[in-house]
Amino acid sequence: MRKPIRRALVSVYDKDRLIEIGNALTAAGIEILSTGSTAKNLADAGIAVTEVSDYTGFPEIMDGRVKTLHPRVHGGILADQNNPEHLAAIAGLDIKPFDLVVINLYPFAETIATGANFEESIEQIDIGGPSMLRGAAKNHGSVAVICQTSQYDQLLEAIKAGGFTEVERRKLALEVFRSTAKYDLAIATWLGQADGKDLPEWFGQIWDHESSLRYGENPHQLAAIYSSGAAGIVGAQQLHGKEMSFNNYTDADAAWRAVLDHRDPAVAIMKHANPCGVAVCELGVAVAYQHAHECDPVSAFGGVVAANRKVDLAMAEPLSKIFTEVLIAPDFAPDALELLMKKPSIRILKCDVTSINPFELRPVSGGVLLQTTDLIDTDGDVPVNWKQVSGESVDVQTMKDLEFAWRSVRSVRSNAILLAKMTASVGIGMGQVNRLDSARLAVSRAGDRVKGSVAASDAFFPFADGLQILIDAGVKAVVQPGGSVRDDEVIAAAQKGGIAMFFTGTRHFSHA
Repeated sequence: MRKPIRRALVSVYDKDRLIEIGNALTAAGIEILSTGSTAKNLADAGIAVTEVSDYTGFPEIMDGRVKTLHPRVHGGILADQNNPEHLAAIAGLDIKPFDLVVINLYPFAETIATGANFEESIEQIDIGGPSMLRGAAKNHGSVAVICQTSQYDQLLEAIKAGGFTEVERRKLALEVFRSTAKYDLAIATWLGQADGKDLPEWFGQIWDHESSLRYGENPHQLAAIYSSGAAGIVGAQQLHGKEMSFNNYTDADAAWRAVLDHRDPAVAIMKHANPCGVAVCELGVAVAYQHAHECDPVSAFGGVVAANRKVDLAMAEPLSKIFTEVLIAPDFAPDALELLMKKPSIRILKCDVTSINPFELRPVSGGVLLQTTDLIDTDGDVPVNWKQVSGESVDVQTMKDLEFAWRSVRSVRSNAILLAKMTASVGIGMGQVNRLDSARLAVSRAGDRVKGSVAASDAFFPFADGLQILIDAGVKAVVQPGGSVRDDEVIAAAQKGGIAMFFTGTRHFSHA
């Protein structure tokens, strides 16, 4: 059963489609009350409207800070029209009930996003709007409430149909509480950041459901993808292929992050959130892809590929011959896309290159861990700040390889060892419970390519034995954080082995 709309309160910051709504309300014989600029816009369009200040008998004051905070407004919103005592109470005070409230809020989040100063931001904190929205939402048994311009089509349909149903009003109320929660969260988060602390005392986040997934990591697990509204792969445009799975998203995110760690054209091939090949090449992503694939072509089968530059036909041709779950890049040449779309299985994502989120959180039992993101461009990641602790000076290419290896090892699960040659990985040891096994795995996967390669270790060598495996295999230079109590022992092994070793003073350990 639909509840008729006889009286509406309209007060909106965003005037989009306001006149259309006003005309529809008027045509249906619905009385309109409004405030300030909203009332002026309606009146200028020839739409009959009563100013709230005329109705309350109290003028807007303090530049509009107080205009709707009045019993004649909130009494009309909160009166339960099925409760005779409520109706008698407002009738005795000459208060008329509202059947519809249409409000959207001051653009606080948009204002702070522009870099507005503190005073300007404070003025964009809406007070009356949330109060009326929440009041109408609480009283949704009597009042329908519209809080988003995206709901206007639904409103127009309801006006034509003779009002909203109880189920519709409840859904509208739910959207109000979600919207005001998000609004208050943005304010509290922003205001909390003003205390100057490195990490907040209190923080929150709201994620909106984007889509349900077929299942989670395993078929018996339910899963869905949610968006925080920030840029990233959740908002990427899928150009082709089957729907993304839970594991597709985790691998794509890891691969995307891996290529964003590099400035030059880069390609990463990911499997189970670990790289099975990473490469950069000034000649472009086609050569980078070839070199990344050569690192571990067996593991690359069924992997996820990311590129930090437009994918061209030269890259698409060899990639199209390998079974690939997901390809993610900032753009695709038309001929490359045409070729790749002939493969029904590959999922193709177009994602804008954006800055990396400065914070990351991980759920744990009873709460979450929050940390600043492990960004790769700290002082310890710049070779000029490295400390050479053994060996002779190295040539330009070796230093390029060392920097590449150091930037790439961040994306490898610890314990991590990455071997590189000509700015491409040739062997990767990852996810082991000791550095010895990681070193052995990297050497084993590199095979003959290990000779003359360089190595990066994401954390220090606790003993010389792990380094010795690399020396014996033919690695010519190593970069690692340093900082072990046995650094002298490790340096002595490097000196004896005749290799160059550099300490960065920065660790890129990836524990999970």
